[in-house]
Amino acid sequence: MAANIRQAAPKINPKPGSSGSSFTQVVNFLGGKQVFKQAITSKLDVHEVILKGIPGGALTYMVKHIKTMKPADLVQAVGVSIRTVQRRTGAPQKPLSQDQGGRAWKFAEVLTTATDIFGSQSEAEKWLTTPAVALDQRRPVDLLSSPAGVEMVEQLLGRLEYGVYT
Repeated sequence: MAANIRQAAPKINPKPGSSGSSFTQVVNFLGGKQVFKQAITSKLDVHEVILKGIPGGALTYMVKHIKTMKPADLVQAVGVSIRTVQRRTGAPQKPLSQDQGGRAWKFAEVLTTATDIFGSQSEAEKWLTTPAVALDQRRPVDLLSSPAGVEMVEQLLGRLEYGVYT
């Protein structure tokens, strides 16, 4: 009998920072309603969109809307080539692979979290591309290509958010 009961996925409203930028901020950095056809309001929605394939237009939108970062840094973090970005410009509905979509979403999450902490997207991008003592003089953006690196960057952002000397 309990198997027939369906429960709605909980809506999560993470607070800014602490790897919890709002879904709206992340979706908007990926192109918002002009790229995504459905609303994304929960982690389950994010999971489904990544499984189906984030539209390639999200990638081209991100590249066009970075402020101080070099496009090469962004595409390296997402795991695509500049040529792939160029192809996606001509076919914005062609989906990214699950890996590329997951990395694009994570990049947008990290950037929006850093933006909340540093006060502007430009400052967040500067931080992402500057070697950090707490990361053994590695640039945070260079660590976003692996899950372990993402975790280190998110932990550092959490420490910075709460004023923990690093």
